[in-house]
Amino acid sequence: MTKEQIKDTILEIIAQIIPDEDLSNLKGDIPIREQVELDSMDFLDIIMELRKRYGIEVPEDDYIQLATLDSSVAYLEPRMREL
Repeated sequence: MTKEQIKDTILEIIAQIIPDEDLSNLKGDIPIREQVELDSMDFLDIIMELRKRYGIEVPEDDYIQLATLDSSVAYLEPRMREL
């Protein structure tokens, strides 16, 4: 997957979890939870969806790597490159 495809996938998963949020103005360098109503259970749903769809395991110690859209793409790129 390309970086753009990974970004689109992340946004798709977030939109599925919080469908009432407008994600069109989501900035890549600001923590996602500061931009939309995303609680800790919603965040865990994102992690679980990544595992279900792509078999990606995100250790709890790495959750901070998924704080922003840009850091999420950077973290997931090597794990999703072959998909």
